[in-house]
Amino acid sequence: MPEGPSVRKFQLLTSPFVGQVVAKVGGSSRKLSVNDLNALRLQDSQVHGKNLYLAFVAAEGPSGPTAEETVLQREAAGGAHCPAQGQQGQVDAPHPNSQDEELQEAQHSSSEAPEAAEGQGHWLRIHFGLFGSIRANEFSRANRANKRGDWKDPVPRLVLHFESGGFLVFYNCRMLWCSSPRADPASDILSVEFHRGRALRALCAPHPICYTLLDQRYFSGLGNIIKNEILYLARIHPLTPGSLLALPDLERLLDCALQFSSQWLHTKLRGQGLHPQVYQKEQCPLGHPLMKGTFGPSGGFKRLTWWCPQCQPAVLPGHGDTSPVT
Repeated sequence: MPEGPSVRKFQLLTSPFVGQVVAKVGGSSRKLSVNDLNALRLQDSQVHGKNLYLAFVAAEGPSGPTAEETVLQREAAGGAHCPAQGQQGQVDAPHPNSQDEELQEAQHSSSEAPEAAEGQGHWLRIHFGLFGSIRANEFSRANRANKRGDWKDPVPRLVLHFESGGFLVFYNCRMLWCSSPRADPASDILSVEFHRGRALRALCAPHPICYTLLDQRYFSGLGNIIKNEILYLARIHPLTPGSLLALPDLERLLDCALQFSSQWLHTKLRGQGLHPQVYQKEQCPLGHPLMKGTFGPSGGFKRLTWWCPQCQPAVLPGHGDTSPVT
C-alpha cells in the first residue's frame, strides 16, 4: 500500500482544490454515500502517516484558506512538504511483483483501516489499499490486461468535480467520516514533531526489529518498502531482537528511516521513481544473493522481507548494549 511519502504527495494533489465547492460527485464506494459530498466546500487537507484527511463544510460557510495559503502553511510546518512541479497525474508506490506480496499488503491494509464507524463528522478519512492512488484532472487507464484478460480501466471509488472545472479521482481506498484527524505528529516519520526518543525506546523491544518498524504507533507512515530498505542500509538482520542491538546501531537505523523517507518524498516531488536496493530484488548492490521470508508477530499480519545474509548478519544473544534510552 502507499507509504508515508506517497500519501504526502497525494495530499499535494488535493491542495489546489482547497476552498472550492464540489459541483458533482461519482464513484463506486459502498461504505460512503458519495452524494453527501455534493455542494460541500473542501475546507482543508491534511495527512498523517498513511491516512489522508479531507475536511468538508457547507458551501455557504467560511471558505477556509486558499490553496496557496494551504501550501505555504504546509511548507512552514515542514520544509520537506514542498509542492512538486506539475501536480497532475497519478502518484503511487511501486507495484509489487508477486501475488504473495499483494496478499500480505491487502491483509495489512485491513488491519490499519478498521471499518468500524468513528462517529459522524466533517472530516473524511481516506486509507489507501495496495494500488491506491489519486489522480488530478484525469482518470486512470488500463496499461495491461487483468487476470481474466480484459483491458478494463480501474473503477474510481470517488470522483469529486469542482466548480472550477477541475476534478479529483480516488482509487482503491476506504473512506469514512470522523470528527477530527487521528493525528499524532510525534509518531509521523515525516513530521518535524517526530519524537526520536520515543521511537528509540520502541526499537529496544525484545521482539524482532522488523516487527517494531511497522508499528504505526511509533512509526506512522513507515511501510514494508521502507522497512526492507533501511534494514539493509543499517546492516541489521530483520529478525534481530531490538534488545540485542547496541544503542548506536538503533540510532543509525532511526537515522536511515528518517533520511530514506525524506529522500523518497523529495524524489516523488521531482517526478522520479524509487530504485530500491533490496526490496523485491534477487541480489544486493554488492552482488550477494538475497533471501526472502514472510515474518510477523504471532497472531498478527505477516510481511514479505528481503535481506542479505552477508551484509545483514544475525546478532547472537549476548551482543549489544541494552542500556535504557532516555
